Amino acid sequence: MATASLGHAARRRTTGTFFYPVLALPRLDYAMLKDGTYAAWFKTPLREGAGIVHFANGKIWGGDSIISYSGSYEIDGDRWTATVTTKRHSAGHDTVFGPGIDEMELKLEGTSNGKIASCSGTTDAAPGMAFEATLILNEDRPPAPDTEAPATKARGGKLPKLPQRLRAR
Repeated sequence: MATASLGHAARRRTTGTFFYPVLALPRLDYAMLKDGTYAAWFKTPLREGAGIVHFANGKIWGGDSIISYSGSYEIDGDRWTATVTTKRHSAGHDTVFGPGIDEMELKLEGTSNGKIASCSGTTDAAPGMAFEATLILNEDRPPAPDTEAPATKARGGKLPKLPQRLRAR
């Protein structure tokens, strides 16, 4: 039995799960796919692409410069599956599946560690072509307000004047 220091409590590894004696609760060794916004990088043997994907309450949607995505997903522990429909919204280059393959249904299977998800999938629109994607959860927080700069007083609907050094000459 291995022990390690964890503050005032020791943890024991017992049959693949860590137990914290103070809480007597098992620690999960996996993390599920979280609802949120993800940066997506995807590829096939033909080309690569990038987009933004949103996951919330079993629904998935997003897009890139030429295609919009929508569908649904299910989570089972650290594994997830999704069915995604694509539709071209703008003229432009070919999709990662090649010329003329714009509207399709993708079947995806993947895993997640809570912050990064990866998946692979197929579509009947391009039989035998492998599709892979990596999704990274966006955890940006809004910047903290600048407490050093003085607050500008509103002047009845007028914009504040720029400092002299920033005005056009």
